[in-house]
Amino acid sequence: MNILYLNHYAGSPALGMEYRPYYLAREWVRLGHRVQMLAADYSHVRSRQPQAGDETTDGIAYRWYATPPYQGNGLGRVKNIVAFLRAVWRDTPRLVREFKPDVVIASSTYPMDIWVARRIARRAGARLVYEVHDLWPLSPIELSGMSRRHPFILLCQAAEDAAYRDADRVVSMLPKVHAYMASRGLDLARLAIVPNGITPDEWEGEPAPLRDDVAAALAAPGTVVGYAGSMGQPNALDTLLDAAALLRDAGLRFVLVGSGHEQARLARRVADEGLAHVTMLAPIPKAQVRSFLARVAIAYIGWQRVPIYRFGIAPNKLMDYMMAARPVLHAVEAGNDPVADAGCGLTVAPGDAAAVAAGLRRLAALTPDERRVLGERGRAYVLAQHTYPVLARRFIEAVA
Repeated sequence: MNILYLNHYAGSPALGMEYRPYYLAREWVRLGHRVQMLAADYSHVRSRQPQAGDETTDGIAYRWYATPPYQGNGLGRVKNIVAFLRAVWRDTPRLVREFKPDVVIASSTYPMDIWVARRIARRAGARLVYEVHDLWPLSPIELSGMSRRHPFILLCQAAEDAAYRDADRVVSMLPKVHAYMASRGLDLARLAIVPNGITPDEWEGEPAPLRDDVAAALAAPGTVVGYAGSMGQPNALDTLLDAAALLRDAGLRFVLVGSGHEQARLARRVADEGLAHVTMLAPIPKAQVRSFLARVAIAYIGWQRVPIYRFGIAPNKLMDYMMAARPVLHAVEAGNDPVADAGCGLTVAPGDAAAVAAGLRRLAALTPDERRVLGERGRAYVLAQHTYPVLARRFIEAVA
């Protein structure tokens, strides 16, 4: 098939997040399909921005549309979204004529790309697929406190309703969305669940060496609690720092690598509160994540306590933690919990620094062999259910 994949924030191992579109597309190419990725040339989640224009990476054709840079979640980001959607809209005749898509996937986190994807699909006579990362507009309402009457929220709601009405298939990463989507008009016979995962070949051979500053931080004395990922409000890193403050004399060291809107503020907290056992570092290339996790004793992932997670969670970094065979301290209250399902760590209440501190103490008190057993359970779970070769085939079977 010819698969046209709209994902505003699509990335690659060389560019940074989002990785899912790249991994799915690479597997589809290996299966003999053609993939044309449409993405913006600026995204806040990438570590490096591409040049506007066309390029091919690992058999995937990327088209990067020129968009204005932005910071934060204000008007600048809205302008960036509008620029991307307008550019793809204008490019519709060429895409239909030259690529001749059989399947058009709208997958940009926000739902407004459904209108552009629908236009392309109708002109090409292609199947229309809506891929759900997060439930918008519920996510900005419940995570950021936006009013349901805000014009942007009303726009998101109109787009989401159009997606559930018009898409031939809806693919959700979140596993507990059935009742919600049905309430918005989706025929559940058109719904498929395809979660996030890992690609096994990136875990073969020798891992890439760590950057010097990261290697030095991990070499310092103490049991290392590691975090690798975005540093934004949803990631609950304030709770981790609160727990670190309670564990000053517990022999633990905290090493956090990543970037995001909250990074500067969190770094100020570390300095102002004298958390000398906490080290915050710039993000590392994905190729170094294996090396980082291999030297971590306990991996942390946390969430805010918000109702939106009742529909489930699908975090990329948790898959990496589990594939690295690290025991996980998971601070969450959600519709699903891979850590509990796999038996690969401890789950504690979100937003509760004392509970996080107690969980870290329990994991740190285990012997290395006991922590290794927990980690191996997580790795076995991911290999059985969350590898991209398996997930890509599941996706294709759902939309073909």
